[in-house]
Amino acid sequence: MTDVSAVTATTTVTAVSALSLAAWLWLLLARGFFWRTDVRLPPEAEPDTWPSVCVVVPARDEAAVLPASLPSLLAQEYPGRAEVFLIDDGSTDGTGKLACELARRQEGLSLTVASPGEPPAGWTGKLWAVRHGIDLARTRGPEYLLLTDADIAHAPDSLRRLVSAARAGGFDAVSQMARLRVASMWERLVVPAFVYFFAQLYPFRWIGRDPAARTGPRTAAAAGGCVLLRTDAAERARIPDAIRHAVIDDVALARAVKGGGGRIWLGLADRVDSVRPYPRLRDLWRMVSRSAYAQLRHNPLVLAGTVVGLALVYLVPPVAAVVGAATGSTATTLLGGAAWLVMAGTYMPMLRYYRQPLWLAPLLPFTAFLYLLMTVDSAVQHYRGRGAAWKGRTYARPDAVPDEG
Repeated sequence: MTDVSAVTATTTVTAVSALSLAAWLWLLLARGFFWRTDVRLPPEAEPDTWPSVCVVVPARDEAAVLPASLPSLLAQEYPGRAEVFLIDDGSTDGTGKLACELARRQEGLSLTVASPGEPPAGWTGKLWAVRHGIDLARTRGPEYLLLTDADIAHAPDSLRRLVSAARAGGFDAVSQMARLRVASMWERLVVPAFVYFFAQLYPFRWIGRDPAARTGPRTAAAAGGCVLLRTDAAERARIPDAIRHAVIDDVALARAVKGGGGRIWLGLADRVDSVRPYPRLRDLWRMVSRSAYAQLRHNPLVLAGTVVGLALVYLVPPVAAVVGAATGSTATTLLGGAAWLVMAGTYMPMLRYYRQPLWLAPLLPFTAFLYLLMTVDSAVQHYRGRGAAWKGRTYARPDAVPDEG
């Protein structure tokens, strides 16, 4: 009986290992080549005349990072008319005052600092600030709006390159995923994987497809730290009113724009960087868990499926390789090892992009396990009524982002 049980267990592990390898081969070849990191801003073709741009920066308690980010916006080398609106969202650390002081020291684009007051019911604080900033910007009649976070530093040519790419490609929204800070041990372990998982969920190559196309996925996503948006596209999509409740506002924005017939583009940034540090695991944990369950539309069945999927794809390969070696099952060892090898191989381009050692690639299953725990914790916090908590505000029951359609 014991031998029969052992054979059954080995057969089951081998079958699950084969399923995991099949999943990785599908991800490798049929998921928009998500693992490649060559989706960057389209080739530049500078316009004959430069459109006007208003930059909107929502900021809440950002005094620690503002000196490293705001001057980079004010110093933009943009040939057309541009100005910056920083919307102080109820800060208690002197963010607005510091912004004014930085502007006095920095020659360049003009800065307007304003505050919208507390958000009304049904609005997240960030989107309420964005709404106030867009309302102020519209009095200037800009053709484009650059929505960027207060922790994002831009190279001097960033705005010019964004506008050139939008004009040349005919895009209504151009978004770059800022290069996040990678300095501490936990940042090295978690941050590149965060971007890798995001690209796996929203393959960049699929996002740039024309919404009028009748074939292929209609994937939509953006990176909220850097979104250049045509003003008329924002009006058609009713941004931000239509997404006022969204915790994952960047994805919701992209879906609203694409749903309205607009063309969007998303890729990795070369000269746009986040200066916000996440030195400890609990800092990264909070960043992920505050919105992970919202990404799953607060659906317990989707959560269960996600947990099973993460386990099958990321945890089974190393476990199978070890169990197969321990039990002498060559098939299990080879299947688990092959899946683990494909996984590590697809992760290497992201590690190179973040200038990290490639020996971190085989550790991706451990990082995926951390993300699994963060996602479960996000659901637990939601059902405890805490929801998405960020900088002193808690959104107990935030609505999920709309379906992709």
